[in-house]
Order: sequence, then C-alpha cells, then structure tokens
Amino acid sequence: MESFEPLFRQGDLATIAANFWPRNLDENRYPGIKELHQTEQQVQVLAMRHEPEGAVKGELIVLHGLEGSHQSGYMKSMAQAGLLRGLRVHRLNMRTCGGTEGLAPTLYHAGLTSDLLSIVSRMKQQGRGPVFLAGYSLGGNVVLKLAGELGQTARNLGIAGVVSVSTPLDLMACCLRMQEKRNFVYSTKFIERLKARYRGRAAQFPTLFPLTGLDAVKSVLEFDDKFTSKAFGFGDAEGYYGTQSSQNFLAAIAVPGLLLHAADDPLIPLRVYEKADPEKNPNLRLLLTRHGGHVGFLARRGPRFWAEEVALNWMMRQATGGAGS
Repeated sequence: MESFEPLFRQGDLATIAANFWPRNLDENRYPGIKELHQTEQQVQVLAMRHEPEGAVKGELIVLHGLEGSHQSGYMKSMAQAGLLRGLRVHRLNMRTCGGTEGLAPTLYHAGLTSDLLSIVSRMKQQGRGPVFLAGYSLGGNVVLKLAGELGQTARNLGIAGVVSVSTPLDLMACCLRMQEKRNFVYSTKFIERLKARYRGRAAQFPTLFPLTGLDAVKSVLEFDDKFTSKAFGFGDAEGYYGTQSSQNFLAAIAVPGLLLHAADDPLIPLRVYEKADPEKNPNLRLLLTRHGGHVGFLARRGPRFWAEEVALNWMMRQATGGAGS
C-alpha cells in the first residue's frame, strides 16, 4: 500500500487546507449529466453521472459528508481519479442535499442506506458492474453500514468493494468530540447549515418539521437529539447513534473494504478506530496515517490528493481480481 508524505503535519491545518484546495474535475472531457433516481414513492435523489473515455470498467458511486454535496471538492477529485481509470462515476447527493430539497419531504441521516441500496439494485438489474462505493466522513458511515447490512448479498448485487475516508464509526463519540472547545469552528459551521436546512424544510412542510426549540440548539448532537432522531423514529440521539453507527456493521461486511483514517483527525478520536478494530474482519483493511486531518490527506510529493489515488488503485486491484491489500 502506498506511503503518505503529508504536506501539512497538523490536523486542523490539513483539514482546512484540503477544504479550500482547488480540485480539478475536467468536465470538458467528462461532462456531468444530471440523473434523478426514484428511490421511494415520494423521494428522488440527484447524482451527477460522468462517462469515462473508452470502455467502462465499472461503476463508482461517491457519497459526501455532513452538509456536503456533489460539489464538494473531494467529490470532484475522487471522480477525476475514477474517470481516468475507466470507471463510470456517480457523484451522489444524499436526499435533499445539493439543491434538491424539493425532491423529498424528509431529512437525511447518517445511517440512511435505502437510497443507495435502491440505486445499486437498479444497476444490478441493468447488468452494470462491478460497483464500488466510496464515502467521505458521514458518507463513509453510509457505505460501510450498507455493506454490513447486506452481508453476502452485497456480492450478489455486484458490489466489488467499499472505501471509507475519515469515517465516524462511532457517531456518539465523534459528536462529543465535535463539541470540544477546540472544534468550535467546525461545530459552528455544521450546526448553522443543519439549522438552515431544517428551516427550509419547515417552510415547505410546516406540519412535518416543527420549529419549536430550533433557535436554542447549539450543537450537532443537540440537533440530532431534538430533530433528526424524532423525524426518523429513533427517539433520541442515543437511540439514533446507537443503531446507525457503522461500527455495529463492520463484522458482517463480506466484500473487500478499505478504511482510510488519520490519527490527527480533529473530529474523530483515534480510539474509535482502535475500539472498532476493523481488521478483525479479514475482508477489511485499515490504512492509518499519522497525519492527514479530516478528509485531508494532501500529499507533499506525487499526486496531491493521496486518498483518492490510494482508493482508486485499490479499487482497480479488486476489479482485476487482485489481493485485498
């Protein structure tokens, strides 16, 4: 597995720099096609589909993190890396994200796998594959959870591998970490976006999304406790996080999986990965770097976006029947 020489050796700096670093997705060469997927009776999700040049070697579905979208920088760099290797790429928005609030009368949550499952099932019906799933942060929780939920059925659906980058395997532990004073900037950004999205939902569906107490919410954990968990019937944040954390599903994953994580991630305690110990499952490989931040991994030399290069090299080995390492 490729070694990593970081451009930044401080977790916050790596995180912030990667968030603003220009990402190239050559849409002149690989134009994006808007594709709506009907996943439930009243629910559609939007993906940007990109066709590679030449023969299609497989399908890559990429899922973003909390309050991200298909426009997130890492979604673009992952798409570019996949297209260069001959994969058809789908930059998938979680429901209501990426300007799609009018396509579903619901919120989204960290363990909502039904939309992704619907899309993968349709690809199987169409005879398309192999299918690779890649998720960043919250999106990583979704892809790992789906793979665990499916177990051996994942292979029958054509899923050849799953990749997660900076994934909060334990949602409660990670939300508690986000509430620490040192993470005030991150927490503020996320909660402002979540509250703004919820107000938009309430404007469209006032009876479904009551605003009582929203202004007083100060953290993601509090928002999930008072609103997300209620909207999906989890009861409270403890019920939500306890049932939807991907750490509960790692042991059941029956397809190859690659988990990328940095020890200096400011939002995810290293102990989360030590406790979950993904490599107890021989199908999973944890690639832990000393530096990299949260969804960072900017390299000093070689391809700048190290995580995307590692992920795609690994996927292509799976596609050609190579070893899982």
